[in-house]
Amino acid sequence: MNPYLQSVLLGIVEGLTEFLPVSSTAHLRISEALMKIPLDDAYWKMYTIVIQLGAILALCLLFLARIVEFLRTFPKGENGDRTWFNHPISLTLIAFAFTSAPALLLHKWSEKNLGSIQAMAIALLLGGIVMWIIDAWSDRREPSTTHVEEMSLPQAIWIGLCQTLSAVFPGTSRSMSTIAAGQLVGLDRPSALEFSFLLSIPTMIAATCWDLLKELHPSKAAEAAGVAAAHVVMNPERWIVLFIGIAVSFFVALGVVEWFLFWVRKHGFTLFAIYRILLGGTLLIWGARILGS
Repeated sequence: MNPYLQSVLLGIVEGLTEFLPVSSTAHLRISEALMKIPLDDAYWKMYTIVIQLGAILALCLLFLARIVEFLRTFPKGENGDRTWFNHPISLTLIAFAFTSAPALLLHKWSEKNLGSIQAMAIALLLGGIVMWIIDAWSDRREPSTTHVEEMSLPQAIWIGLCQTLSAVFPGTSRSMSTIAAGQLVGLDRPSALEFSFLLSIPTMIAATCWDLLKELHPSKAAEAAGVAAAHVVMNPERWIVLFIGIAVSFFVALGVVEWFLFWVRKHGFTLFAIYRILLGGTLLIWGARILGS
């Protein structure tokens, strides 16, 4: 298949799935396998991470007014009851710190399992069950936190630690782990979803920059991570393919985020949990036959 067409299709998949709790990484890897792209190819591994930049730029655009509001009220908050340690901006950065440290320590494990269809299938299946149970349980109790501005430091730390699951176990889904973690510690659906979106901004920007660093300066990145240097040779065609995927994911994500917010407020996460369970079960039973891996 033409690589430019492949990038358009993968950009659509990324834009559709990045912010839904269904794992964009798993869907990209499944799509690549169906297109006969080698799952261990260094360029496409990098592509899978860097293409997220388009989706995160779309999110930044959609949440620009909210971000500006948080910056304007930092550190005391809109009602003057926040501090340097519990303002939404501080909580986002703290949660990000509690994600990055364990994720960097377990980076080798994640790299080893990134292309494993079976590992992704198990993560999709178990994550769907967990999300369904937590969402049903959360729906039957009164939330203690209904706005991101009301969140506490322990809540942010817990959500940040849970987000590590998505970095270590491909197929878990960053959105699923942060949303479910938020619901477990008393956030209602809209606030859990909003904090998940906020936390995704530094997380995905850091992941994208780190992967680009590894390709542009492989020896420095490898030295920092304590691993052997590896290098992807980038030529004009590969850059164009990458930029096409970023651009397509940007425009698709613009529409998906708005729809997702509307859906969750009315219906919750049950639909996505069922989808994960069905997809994970299908991959476990027929994945090797369908994808040839």
